[in-house]
Amino acid sequence: MVDGNGSGKKVAVIAGAGPAGLTAALELLRTTGVKPVIFECEDVVGGISRTARYNGNRMDIGGHRFFSKSDTVMDWWQGILPLQGTASKDDLAIGRSVPLVAGGPDPEKTDYVMLCRSRLSRILFLRKLFDYPVSLNGDTIRNLGLWRMFKIGMSYIKVQLLPARKERSLEDFMINRFGVELYRTFFRDYTEKVWGVPCSKISPDWGGQRIKGLSITKTVIHALKQVFAGGKKATAGSADGADIRQKDTETSLIGQFLYPKFGPGQLWETVAEKVQEMGGEIRMDTKVVGVNRSADGKRVESVVVESMDNMGVLLRETVPCDYFLSTMPVKELVAAMDCEANPVPAEVRRIADGLVYRDFITVGLLLDKLLIKNPAKPGTPESKLKFVADNWIYVQESDVKLGRIQIFNNWSPYLVADPEKVWIGLEYFATEGDEMWRMPDDEFIKFAIAELDKIDVARPDAVRDSVVFHIKKAYPAYFGTYGEFGKVREYVDPIENLFLMGRNGMHRYNNMDHSMLAAMEVVKCIREGRTDKTALWNVNSEEEYHEDKKS
Repeated sequence: MVDGNGSGKKVAVIAGAGPAGLTAALELLRTTGVKPVIFECEDVVGGISRTARYNGNRMDIGGHRFFSKSDTVMDWWQGILPLQGTASKDDLAIGRSVPLVAGGPDPEKTDYVMLCRSRLSRILFLRKLFDYPVSLNGDTIRNLGLWRMFKIGMSYIKVQLLPARKERSLEDFMINRFGVELYRTFFRDYTEKVWGVPCSKISPDWGGQRIKGLSITKTVIHALKQVFAGGKKATAGSADGADIRQKDTETSLIGQFLYPKFGPGQLWETVAEKVQEMGGEIRMDTKVVGVNRSADGKRVESVVVESMDNMGVLLRETVPCDYFLSTMPVKELVAAMDCEANPVPAEVRRIADGLVYRDFITVGLLLDKLLIKNPAKPGTPESKLKFVADNWIYVQESDVKLGRIQIFNNWSPYLVADPEKVWIGLEYFATEGDEMWRMPDDEFIKFAIAELDKIDVARPDAVRDSVVFHIKKAYPAYFGTYGEFGKVREYVDPIENLFLMGRNGMHRYNNMDHSMLAAMEVVKCIREGRTDKTALWNVNSEEEYHEDKKS
């Protein structure tokens, strides 16, 4: 087929300018002669990995650590934004040592730089803060009490001796790894806030993709290694940043990660610029609403897109393509494919319609101070921080709906306009159309501030500014008709030039690097002329990325 410029190049239409869509576009331009044309239904690139801006401050929607066990992905990121060569302003202020690369950029002199950040997260439970992953230290024992610690230990021993024969739910998955008492203490309430249903109703596949190899045993072994290593942290060591990869460490246990100076959206905005500079197209506020296939149904021939002109008039256009790469929600893709000429089987449509998504609301608050204490030991550089050193705090308290607190100052000091203020994000999980989702922004802000006060994190009189962001379909759910998803895949996989990728495109709760690896696999298929999608679906399924399901 011929593109709109008459160049004779093949065209790959890509639905969505998130990590998967932009990775695929750049890799197509780098390694093939195929021209990518991206249609993004919103006015910002990056998907959930965007950076939101408000009154001079920036917000990471969801919190994105740039860490991967894939060397390819780690190198790819640093090829876009090189790792810092000198310390950032917050590290300089407290005398904190961080991995640096000889000859790397200075964060104080350039915007295009990747920072190396220390990771710290804790759990708020019983109005007390616990390490995450949970550590068997004196603070944990004192906060929980000897009786609860005894029950946790006994339940863990029991499950090690008599594990569940088969993991039918996420609850089974977690109990098998942590014991029933630890599961109820630190995992159940938060997880049920995220999904809005009991863990017993969720597929264990979620645990396999998100918790992977984490268990009490591996947590303890990791802690002992840190002790015997003398607390030594990863260092950059060389220009390729090899020593910060921590490939032998479970993802949930990593101590450091890469992070763009201005948040995750900065990286994807930079990638979008490169795509356009190299000849690709990105059309914003344009949604794919139709997918036209050949008479035999084996190929996508064109897509139908909708957008609004400056006068608010709806425009509809049919765009021919040689390949269609979809990151749009599977529910929407199947609906777009269903037409009189090529109807989707009723069973496939039923399953697609029954797929469930959880939506996301984040409240940004600019505060004078927090009530929670800095966990750093006296005399350490982190003890000099004005606020806590946490990147985020999980809220396990059952009497509030708040799920997690991000402290953006600790992701990057450059996200915050005034370093004397603490800039936080309060994360809530909702379903589009429910009571929380429909609440007016000013009411929701008051509600969020009241919850923060209730759990003794900050007082209302400390708030100086606030904002609300709503993100649709942030999390593909592992319930509803998810258990029958294989039938959808059996229907779409034989369509030779259709490739599903990304979190919503594959209906998988992937990390950012998994979405990127899937996109790279798609480009490899196109480059090699392969139509078999098996390798694509195996991303985040191999042992390196997926929990071994043996009991």
